[in-house]
Amino acid sequence: MIESPQDKQKEIAFFDGHAAADSYDVFTPESNLRLIGTCTRLAKWQPGARVADLGCGSGVFTNLLHRRGFDAVGLDLSPKLVALGQAKYPDVTFLEGDVEHLPFPDASLDGVLLSGLLHHLPDPARCVAETFRVLKPGGSFAAFDPNRMNPFMYLYRDRSSLLYSSVGVTENERPLIARQISAVFKSTGFKVNTDYISDLNYRYLASSKLRWLLPAYNAIDRVVFAPDLMKPLRSFVLTYGEKP
Repeated sequence: MIESPQDKQKEIAFFDGHAAADSYDVFTPESNLRLIGTCTRLAKWQPGARVADLGCGSGVFTNLLHRRGFDAVGLDLSPKLVALGQAKYPDVTFLEGDVEHLPFPDASLDGVLLSGLLHHLPDPARCVAETFRVLKPGGSFAAFDPNRMNPFMYLYRDRSSLLYSSVGVTENERPLIARQISAVFKSTGFKVNTDYISDLNYRYLASSKLRWLLPAYNAIDRVVFAPDLMKPLRSFVLTYGEKP
């Protein structure tokens, strides 16, 4: 077996730390609803569909899927986040597991949500291949990740930026370029589409020194990137598609 380029123990330690503080629910409740509503619409999931939420964290999005009538299961690498999610949402199933080795049988899922996950992976191809394996023919996926073409995401979170901040990020974390992540899904066999979303209001920022800027950032993000012309520069890339 080829070794993963990601240090999984470092990832677990990082996210276990967030579980201790229950601090990884970064968006406002309204933004969480909008994001999940958009992903559900793009992926065309129907109520009753079996949907796995990969990189589920403390289970906010898994629970929203459950509330929308899906047979939702959350999966995360962090045992403490999984335990936190199970405690917060006892009616939802959560599993501890690795997205590069999913604990689901072949062709067993109708949908897969990749919850801000892919930009943490140095090589997302393994996770994408597993997503393809576990989806039924005709099953679909939706993924959301920070957009490297967005000026704020680039300046604050990309390693090549002079203003890059490593506070609150994992070792391999980097905003994605839409065409590059789309190409990974296409090479695996998926039919793939791309969209973009902004106006997701943050309520948490890792850097305590910059949290006072959140209202200004949220306002700018809402106005500047609203026109269709600005769509490719919106803060998040939405990658979605279907297994033939």
